[in-house]
Amino acid sequence: MDIIKSIEHEQLKSKIPELKVGNTVKVHVRIKEGNKERIQVFEGTIIKVQGGGVNQTFTVRKTSYGVGVEKTFLVHSPLVEKVELVRVGKARRAKLYYLRDRVGKSAKTKEQIGARIEDKEIVLKEDLAEEQAENVSEAPEEKPAVETENVETQEVVDTVKEEPVETVADTDKKAE
Repeated sequence: MDIIKSIEHEQLKSKIPELKVGNTVKVHVRIKEGNKERIQVFEGTIIKVQGGGVNQTFTVRKTSYGVGVEKTFLVHSPLVEKVELVRVGKARRAKLYYLRDRVGKSAKTKEQIGARIEDKEIVLKEDLAEEQAENVSEAPEEKPAVETENVETQEVVDTVKEEPVETVADTDKKAE
């Protein structure tokens, strides 16, 4: 079993996008036509995310010329270049199969209010080999016997302007 897990671990992408059901995404897919290779963009709503590990897939649905089209993509496939988040949708279900029966505006998910469009990525594996190579090349630093705190001092500049002050004592003596 360890051999299978190690082979699967090699096939995993190091960073994958955070995929949520209801979001509208652009999937950049590498397509081979003969000896030419190009990237095609498939934009639609994620209706389901299933599986885990190497076999994790997500299904995107769009309407093209009045016909509903669904494509299922492997998350870790080398043919999937990148996944861009276009709109954050509000979904209360894990699978949005009910969108198949709908047409027009009702086939869309509501947009989450106040949601920021951020392409968050989940880091699955870190490059341990690079970190080990860096640690070997650097000499280990010795720690001091007594730890001291570094006190930071900040310089405060006063921006008050000096203005001449009139003497009030002379006017008080004249009034008496």
